[in-house]
Amino acid sequence: MKFRPCIDLKGGKVVQIVGGSLTDTDESTVTNFQSEKEPSFYAELYQNNNLLGGHVIALGPGNYEAAKQALSSYPNGLQMGGGVTKENATQWLEAGASHIIVTSYVFHDGIFDHSRLEELVQEVGKDHLVLDLSCRKKEGQYKVVTDRWQNFTELNVDAKTLNELGNYCDEYLIHGVDVEGLQSGIENDLVELMGKNSPIPTTYAGGARTLEDLERVNKLGLGKVDLTIGSALDIFGGELPFQKVIDWQP
Repeated sequence: MKFRPCIDLKGGKVVQIVGGSLTDTDESTVTNFQSEKEPSFYAELYQNNNLLGGHVIALGPGNYEAAKQALSSYPNGLQMGGGVTKENATQWLEAGASHIIVTSYVFHDGIFDHSRLEELVQEVGKDHLVLDLSCRKKEGQYKVVTDRWQNFTELNVDAKTLNELGNYCDEYLIHGVDVEGLQSGIENDLVELMGKNSPIPTTYAGGARTLEDLERVNKLGLGKVDLTIGSALDIFGGELPFQKVIDWQP
């Protein structure tokens, strides 16, 4: 298990938000933290601590230059997500991303589009593709949500999905959207599901706040699920020391 860092961007600034509040209107988005530091500061911090596989996420428009700055500051050390399509995927790899992260692009009206996924694989290669299966619970079942995590799709996050789609990508990134940014603890059931069923490297994000959460993810995920911590870290205005997380890693 590894700690995966993040650089979330909104309006060109590094932020931490409450995931479930993200909509098309800025007024409704709850922002926990907005940094005065440049994206490059965080990218270089992660590089200096030998943290690979963190993700840069563009939360809406106005983040192009900020994302490019982060990626160029840590070439091949960060993944890029947010508005990624077949048309711009290669551009992000050329800008320094090790992988591109996609969700909404491979869905139409809530239905998974295998043809779009196959086109992406042809464009960038399976080894450079991360599928974001961020989800919320509906009627007792985790379902992928798209369009700023507001719309439920018909795709379940379960053993069948994880095993089938693992043939098309290098990794999964899965946010527990209902706890994202709340520092209320992780979604235990989701982490356990990921650990038992994912055939490829998988990163969980959402709700982590303490070193005990790291231990819990390590245990529930059978040592196979990596963890992203955002709002709880002191580098993002939280109380959990970044250095303690670094020191915790096996």
